[in-house]
Amino acid sequence: MTSRLRIATRKSQLALWQAEHVSALLRAAHPGLEIELVPLLTQGDRIQDRTLAAIGGKGLFIKELEVAIGEMRADIAVHSMKDVPAELPDGLIIAAVLERADPHDALVTTSGIARLEDLPRGAVVGTSSLRRQAQIRALRPDLRIESLRGNVDTRLRKLDTGAGSGVGADVPSAAGSADVASGAARMDAIVLACAGLIRLGLESRITARLDPKVCLPAVTQGVIGIECRQSDSRTVAFLQALEDPATRKVMDAERAFAARLGGSCQSPIAAYAQLDADRITLRGLVAEPDGSRLLRDSLAGSAADPAGLGRQLAERILAAGAGPLLERLRAS
Repeated sequence: MTSRLRIATRKSQLALWQAEHVSALLRAAHPGLEIELVPLLTQGDRIQDRTLAAIGGKGLFIKELEVAIGEMRADIAVHSMKDVPAELPDGLIIAAVLERADPHDALVTTSGIARLEDLPRGAVVGTSSLRRQAQIRALRPDLRIESLRGNVDTRLRKLDTGAGSGVGADVPSAAGSADVASGAARMDAIVLACAGLIRLGLESRITARLDPKVCLPAVTQGVIGIECRQSDSRTVAFLQALEDPATRKVMDAERAFAARLGGSCQSPIAAYAQLDADRITLRGLVAEPDGSRLLRDSLAGSAADPAGLGRQLAERILAAGAGPLLERLRAS
């Protein structure tokens, strides 16, 4: 009997690319396997006139996909792991992760200016991420941040045409003045994930890759994960052919760091782990949304216990004062 897998996916161009990429890998690993895409519109895709923080965070991009798996309408879901909350629903697992793509943030400008430090005073920068906003503000409190929603091509078009987001800024600027709220200001730059641009064949739009010392990446940025029912041993076996052990280790370190901090979409948290032979170096950050305070730390340890390393670094940052900061953000 011919085997078949149904993949739940968002309808965005990038999500469909990821689903098709996983389909191709599965067909190559398992000749004769039939793949069916199950495109779904998620709550995060429906609501485009409010910030992610206001509507409940990135988990809204995957909830409908997980429901489809639970209701047996799909067998697997393909995710950008940075959209996946620390806690998975009961009975679901990330059965495989692909080799990590470029984890850096990309600065995209139409002027050719290749450094945040060189943008004109008061320049407008578009980004949907509180994590990016906080780090940009810490470096350049004079810049004006405009929240930017939409898929990759929509964001690039807004930069190219000078159209604003119509969403408004998440938090006041460190300089104390109100950020662009009407969405009418022309943007001088936007910040996106390198991985998404590369996957869509848009690497040429990357003006510069931001050094992690300037903008530490999101937890698991650049990682594609595949979720399925834990009890579905047949599907789990299919997916094992796609597993990248090195990516799993750095992912586990970063996700354990974020899970111990208990952050949410209102919490600017960043983490980036690098594997070198049998050791992992993990860098982490917790920030005030306005960039007035950045708590950074790093830790190296054995790759045999990446999650333990992540929790240990989180404890150090909590001891440095992140606990009250995160609690205040959760309460607000």
